[in-house]
Amino acid sequence: MFTTLDWIIVVLFFIAVLTIGFVASRKARENISEYFLGGRKMPWWLLGISMVACTFSADTPNLVTDMVRSDGVAKNWAWWAFLITGMVTVFIYSKLWRRSNITTDLEFYEIRYGGKPASFLRGFRALYLGVFFNVLIMASVTLAAIKIGAVMFHLPPWVTVVVASVVVVIYTAIGGLRSVVWADFFQYSIATAGAILAAVVAVKHQGIGSLSNLLAHPSVSGKINLFPDFSNVSILLSLFIIPIAVQWWSVWYPGAEPGGGGYIAQRMLSAKNEKHAVGATLFFNFMHYAIRPWPWIIVALASIVIYPDLESIRKLFPNLPETYLKNDIAYPIMLLNMGKGWLGLVVASLIGAYMSTIGTHLNWGASYVVNDFYLRFVKPEASQNELIRIGQLTTVILMVLSGIIALTIMENAQQAFDILLLTGAGSGAIYLLRWFWWRINAWSEISAMIAATVNAFILVFLFDNSWLQNSLTDPSTAKLLIAIVMTSAVWILVTFATNPEKPEVLERFCRTVGVSGGGWKKITSTMNNFSPEKQSLAIKILFVFIGCLTIYSLLFAIGSMIYGQIPQASLLFFVGTVGIVAIFKGMTDKRSLL
Repeated sequence: MFTTLDWIIVVLFFIAVLTIGFVASRKARENISEYFLGGRKMPWWLLGISMVACTFSADTPNLVTDMVRSDGVAKNWAWWAFLITGMVTVFIYSKLWRRSNITTDLEFYEIRYGGKPASFLRGFRALYLGVFFNVLIMASVTLAAIKIGAVMFHLPPWVTVVVASVVVVIYTAIGGLRSVVWADFFQYSIATAGAILAAVVAVKHQGIGSLSNLLAHPSVSGKINLFPDFSNVSILLSLFIIPIAVQWWSVWYPGAEPGGGGYIAQRMLSAKNEKHAVGATLFFNFMHYAIRPWPWIIVALASIVIYPDLESIRKLFPNLPETYLKNDIAYPIMLLNMGKGWLGLVVASLIGAYMSTIGTHLNWGASYVVNDFYLRFVKPEASQNELIRIGQLTTVILMVLSGIIALTIMENAQQAFDILLLTGAGSGAIYLLRWFWWRINAWSEISAMIAATVNAFILVFLFDNSWLQNSLTDPSTAKLLIAIVMTSAVWILVTFATNPEKPEVLERFCRTVGVSGGGWKKITSTMNNFSPEKQSLAIKILFVFIGCLTIYSLLFAIGSMIYGQIPQASLLFFVGTVGIVAIFKGMTDKRSLL
């Protein structure tokens, strides 16, 4: 267990993070642009690492462990499929976001739409996303911290919540986004080192001995496939076809929003320029999908050998509350095998993963409450100092609310993941189309938001799963498809049943972000002195395909190398390398239309 050396490492980690916050606070106090966007001077590499650090939360290894233990490595397609969304954001939407020059992505609503519906949409979603949705996400991350605290330190849940929250609230509240992204850089380095170390130690466990022994173990060999069993229609649909064909464009999910949004948009808006916005999102997707998953997967596979079922975990931790005894807890339990000093590093890495995610969500949520609700609707004449104070107060309140929900409602990472998917199911297509089709209006988004929320509530709390016993997919996937169809039907009907936005509103949007193309021809054909940037959507879509092929090739090349499939790994590395060359040539060539 923990030694003096381990505690020293953890304490030094906390001191380093707090130092970053205090240094960054000098600039953050100047105005809300500095506080929420870092003065719009952030470089691509720092923003890219910040994005990937945020998506590496304390619950992410737990979630991956839950997936692998339940349905094998192929279950990860539930989030690997979102790479398509990421590449669409990189090559199509990142420049548009940076060009809009807004403070938050919610400010977009009053550029794209007009009148009271646009104002309502901005104000309501500021509270809906900034408070309700954001708190739900932070609660799921905090739940992971609770489980880690219970397993490693035998701490009561409330003590873990208080200890885990205090430092992140301090540096986020005083330093703003600049503090968050620099802390992310430091924390991600520690978190990645800890994840790799945990994988190495897991493989060397006395019950395993080597990587080859792990992969050959009877309990593991059936779970290492990168793709689901194509002969099993139900599994194929649930784990692969639906995520690839439907989920990526139809579901709004934090960090993988169709068209970009949330804290991803916040990072793009804080970039130095359009090129830095593109570079940041590309670097994020490369690190997020190609590099990061395998250490978690290795630990998850090792946990199947060491703790084959929940009963074996219960015997080891008889006092662990039953509500926390799920497959996802196997990850922190595996970390108990770390040696002296190394355990402190791994715990620091998990704390860093927790803090980077929470810090981002606190700053992001506070930016909505301050910029899109308080400044817009409560007190438009508020001074910069007052707005920063409101942002700091909101930061504390959001943390308190997320802690309460984590202590009273949440049970496991997969549960939170499923709820979040359902809450955004069916609305994703709007976030893609609103940039390229003039007919989308404010009522399209309002109706989709209401329908998605109602559908999620019904399907999670009122729907009888027995009705889905004979469906071709598992109940979770069937519910997702039901929500997508019902929400999509609602917003499409509402779009055509309501009036389009006024021509002057649509013209203003075209001039602001420079969009054009067939979807805007009805508007741009009558505009005077309008010269949009020359665009070729076909070329951009081609680069989306190349980007996906490149990153998936590298993801599976690493996996093939781990599995000892050297010829296959070599071929995939070659494909990935060619893709990287093509992408950089396309981005740097002055004649490129990207």
